[in-house]
Amino acid sequence: EMSEMSERSKQNVAHGLAWSYYIGYLKIVLPRLKKSMEDVSRTNPNILAHPETWKLHILVPLSCEIYDDLEKADSNIQYLRDLTETILARAGTRKRVYKHSLYTIRDDDKLWHCAVEYATPLQSLYAMSQDECAAFSREDRLEQAKLFYRTLEEILKGSKECAGTYRLIVYEDSGEAKTHFLSREILWHLRQQCHEEYAVYEGNHPHASFTTINSTELNLQISESDLPQPLRSDCF
Repeated sequence: EMSEMSERSKQNVAHGLAWSYYIGYLKIVLPRLKKSMEDVSRTNPNILAHPETWKLHILVPLSCEIYDDLEKADSNIQYLRDLTETILARAGTRKRVYKHSLYTIRDDDKLWHCAVEYATPLQSLYAMSQDECAAFSREDRLEQAKLFYRTLEEILKGSKECAGTYRLIVYEDSGEAKTHFLSREILWHLRQQCHEEYAVYEGNHPHASFTTINSTELNLQISESDLPQPLRSDCF
């Protein structure tokens, strides 16, 4: 009965997605990431000049709208190359391939390079909101996207294997696409990592005009309870 009730009310959607993403993907690839970065840096030292940015930059748009091609999302983001593949036997699939892509992020006066990709479970949340059978509204999607981010953040903070190997970039993109919005979001995080490495940044927050949402703000926008909450049904 409890299982049927949970299924009918669609509880734990984001909570389950976050744990699945961590266990089935991030916990596998993140501990191996820096070695892949080192392999590239050894032969191309100018590409990865900032070791403090040798992390997987995970994009978390709260709208759940994801581009399969980052170059189409922002022309200031250009594919450079793939990192060294990780090949493992996984759940019956022999030689399953895990890999990440390096991108060049164009700044006004320089080029940055980093590994960046979307949090793929957000595609599921978006697809659910487009499928009548799921009865999943846009408001539900936003609420669950926030819960996904907060849950994933808490999981990764407690993971010793993944410490120092990732950077979550959460943002609330408006319906009106701004020119080079995404590249500016990524660039802010890249610069901030350099500041964190070499100096404590002082003064006004340079990112104040952007729309990045931090964990504290998310805590104010969703339930104060740490437990997963059922989705609302009052809009149907």
